[in-house]
Amino acid sequence: MEQLPIIDISPLYSADQNAWPTVATQIDQACREWGFFYIKGHPITAQRIAALLDHAQRFFALPAAEKLQIDITQTRHHRGYGAIATEQLDPDRPSDLKETFDMGLHLPADHPDVLAEKPLRGPNRHPQMPGWQTLMEQHYLDMQALAQTLLRAMTIALGIERDFFDSRFTEPVSVLRMIHYPPRHTASSAEQQGAGAHTDYGCITLLYQDSAGGLQVKNVNGEWIDAPPIDGTFVVNLGDMMARWSNDRYRSTPHRVISPLGLDRYSMPFFAEPHPDTRIECLPGCRDAQHPAKYPTTTCAEFLLSRFADTYAYRREPQGV
Repeated sequence: MEQLPIIDISPLYSADQNAWPTVATQIDQACREWGFFYIKGHPITAQRIAALLDHAQRFFALPAAEKLQIDITQTRHHRGYGAIATEQLDPDRPSDLKETFDMGLHLPADHPDVLAEKPLRGPNRHPQMPGWQTLMEQHYLDMQALAQTLLRAMTIALGIERDFFDSRFTEPVSVLRMIHYPPRHTASSAEQQGAGAHTDYGCITLLYQDSAGGLQVKNVNGEWIDAPPIDGTFVVNLGDMMARWSNDRYRSTPHRVISPLGLDRYSMPFFAEPHPDTRIECLPGCRDAQHPAKYPTTTCAEFLLSRFADTYAYRREPQGV
């Protein structure tokens, strides 16, 4: 249990449907044993990643006053810039040594969900940087498609309809995030980490990380192991929502980021989450007489909002618009 598995998912993009079960079996084993794995053979190009990294570096280098024009704490729907120490993922540690940009599925002001002021629904708030909005909106759609390809493969092992997740990811509340971790020497104390130990909230996360390193995953023996950058891959992990769906058959695994020494670190996680009204309840094939359903039924929005309140102080206070 010292090395996360690496899975080649290129067969999921071939015309041969008979190739799917082999990949699905590898994914199923990784989800059961780790809740974490790398994927290679995906369609996201190195050129795309380079363009995203360039834009992220230029955005986070902007003056604070300019970034705060899209301050995430001034919105109802959790979009925009999060300053350093806005998040506290580990309640036993200081707030995280990172700054962020969050975006979701763009819904215009006249969309029924926006007019109804439903949580997590609204327009994106992009910085005024040439090319930024076009690049980010396209990457969001491409990452959503990649996530749904992985979820489609999972249905084979979970014994559910092939379109089970697809039908629940119409107008999703998935989030594309850009993160900048300043070097460790800028921390407010020795206890401040880049990202405190936590499990992800939602369904499935796909992470690009640059060459700086710092991601650590807790294995089944309770040991922290490194999940180093591997060129051409994404790190994939499951969140608490998938653990609930699968009745803990699939693991939602604690992980953290230790800020590197003397380096700035950039990462780009994509958090794939379904439509906010989706019911999260134990899948039929994940319960039996010996393994009854562990969790009460909830909805995607209810569950995510409860977790946000634990992580973001501004979500517990009166919000701006």
